[in-house]
Amino acid sequence: MDEQDSSRYNNSNRAFLQAFLARSTLTFDEAKPILAAIFTAHERRKVLPKDVTEVDFNKYILAANEAISAFDLEIRSTEHQISRKRTYALVNSTDDPITQLATSYTADEISYVKRVLDAMFETNNTPRKAIMAVSSTEAVRLAKAPSDSSRQTQNGSATQGSNGQSLTMVQAEKTLKNLVAEGWLELSDKSYYSLSPRALMELRGWLIDTYNDDDGDEDEGDVRIRTCMACKEIITVGQRCPNMACACRLHDICIEKFFRIRKATSCPLCQMDWTNNKNFVGERVVTSMVAGKKRSGMGTSAKKNRSVAVEATEEEEDQEGDVQES
Repeated sequence: MDEQDSSRYNNSNRAFLQAFLARSTLTFDEAKPILAAIFTAHERRKVLPKDVTEVDFNKYILAANEAISAFDLEIRSTEHQISRKRTYALVNSTDDPITQLATSYTADEISYVKRVLDAMFETNNTPRKAIMAVSSTEAVRLAKAPSDSSRQTQNGSATQGSNGQSLTMVQAEKTLKNLVAEGWLELSDKSYYSLSPRALMELRGWLIDTYNDDDGDEDEGDVRIRTCMACKEIITVGQRCPNMACACRLHDICIEKFFRIRKATSCPLCQMDWTNNKNFVGERVVTSMVAGKKRSGMGTSAKKNRSVAVEATEEEEDQEGDVQES
């Protein structure tokens, strides 16, 4: 649409970059009215959002990246793990992204954010349950900082959120609300918090360095942050191999194309059949179990007793697995 020389950075490019900086994340659909307004002002004729093409959008993304590269900034993109919409985010390519939050959040709020991340990728990410999310109730409970005796991970090291004082529940709820508004977290219709596309792009290196064992040999206990076998992006929503000991993970949005290209529905690592697989990654690990219990017609007390029994059994199995691995 815009016929400007792509090698010349002008006011229309500056306006687009300013709009991007104000939002932190952007999809093509969100960018269309922005570019339409810019084109209208720049070309002095009415341009509608439907007239903006992906070629226009990509050209402005390229120009913006060239302009901000000297400041160690970069616009990266990834597909949303559920909607499949491509999301573009402004990423600092050098600084620790957690440290960047210090410009907007207090030290105690940063510690709280780290406790939420610990819950996602340690507490709720075991060999048997790769939930990688926290319920809204659990997230608010994490407002209370751990006691000195519990400020350690399973391997004895300090937890990421071990420093800092407790927040009030109101402060925790406000922090969560701000993190969602700023595009760091997403809140599902089942009231689970998980990392957004922006966070997965910005925190990728930090997550891997923090939660994966440098000396790990790709065993479940050593590698908590895994990537999709198809697209190689971090996976927090999708499916895992029916063989629970296998490391293979696939996004729901990648599965059909992946198996169609392979001309087989077996796991590429262990060869187990993947048909009708119900081993999930993400909040469905929990919500699918709850839905199954409701369909079975279990009473409230029976469901509660069953839940306690299942959790106890799985905890024992996880502990046995940890002993065997060590």
